[in-house]
Amino acid sequence: MNRHHLPLWLTAVAIPLATVAAAFLAAGLVVLTIGESPIEALGILLGGALGSDYGIGYTLFYTTSYIFTGLAVAVAFHAGHFNIGGEGQALVGGLGAALVALGLPGLPAPILLPLAILGAAFGGAAWAFVPAWLQARRGSHIVITTIMFNLLAGTLTVYLLAGPLRMPGSMALETARFSDAAILPSFAAIAAWFGWTAARSPLNLSLVLALAAAVAVWLLIWHSRLGYRIRTVGANPEAAVYAGIAPARITLVALMLSGGLAGLMATNEILGTQGRLINEFVAGAGFVGIATALMGRAHPYGVVLASLLFGVLAQGGAELALEKPRIPREMIVVIQGFVILFAGALENLFADRLAMLYRRLARDSD
Repeated sequence: MNRHHLPLWLTAVAIPLATVAAAFLAAGLVVLTIGESPIEALGILLGGALGSDYGIGYTLFYTTSYIFTGLAVAVAFHAGHFNIGGEGQALVGGLGAALVALGLPGLPAPILLPLAILGAAFGGAAWAFVPAWLQARRGSHIVITTIMFNLLAGTLTVYLLAGPLRMPGSMALETARFSDAAILPSFAAIAAWFGWTAARSPLNLSLVLALAAAVAVWLLIWHSRLGYRIRTVGANPEAAVYAGIAPARITLVALMLSGGLAGLMATNEILGTQGRLINEFVAGAGFVGIATALMGRAHPYGVVLASLLFGVLAQGGAELALEKPRIPREMIVVIQGFVILFAGALENLFADRLAMLYRRLARDSD
């Protein structure tokens, strides 16, 4: 059914809520087969994620990482490409931030922090360059090359943390701690500056950076000449050539922007929480970004909301596994899978029916 001219509340709110509700209903049936109450499990999940300052802090902390990686995938989508290299690009982004923080420890925070953030973005963009160039100039499929570069990034990180960058005297795969000037302040610390009390959590100022990145992507894609060219190449590369646009150049630029956004994910973990480069800090956020971009329809607004949902699942799932040992942590992966299934493959199942119901009610009210 043609869904043009439907109100925004229906397409942007009601339909996504219906798909999420269906996903939770399906997951509830799985919980029921385990022998637990779905209603009780949902209450624990939501309470653990949103029921306290501590839980909200962790939820927004996970949300921040997913916003960065989701925006990275979204930008590539608009150029007609599927960048699944967010894991590797975020790892190398962490390396870029760490090299700046460790190499310039004497700089004051107003200079060092922006440089470290730029180092993270540059690291992610640089790691995306070779797959982007191979896609643009040689036609090598971006999915294959970014999978390979994820593995290479992991290997490179382990080598550096076990050798040249290893903290002297430590058996762990980690660098020395950064100077305080290279650490993003936490929201608990910011609250204390104003005399407020907030529960300690890893939530830090990179959340503001993530939201600013979402606004910047919106402006880029829909309100700039480059964004128009990216969307044109993504929609029809042949037509783009007739319009005087070089698809290879736009592909290279879009995929490097995508890598830079993925690299910024490191600001949340490396500069905001750990204060040093550690192994495997990405922890699957690059792959969750694929899900948030799909669910958010590659729109920054949708990516932010989808990231919040997956942040709730990540934090609430940890609390649920503690409260209900019979429900394993992997159940959250099941719920995420149902969300992707209903919001992606089966979205039309709900959208068309809700659209028909809306139009029927509109006709009856006339």
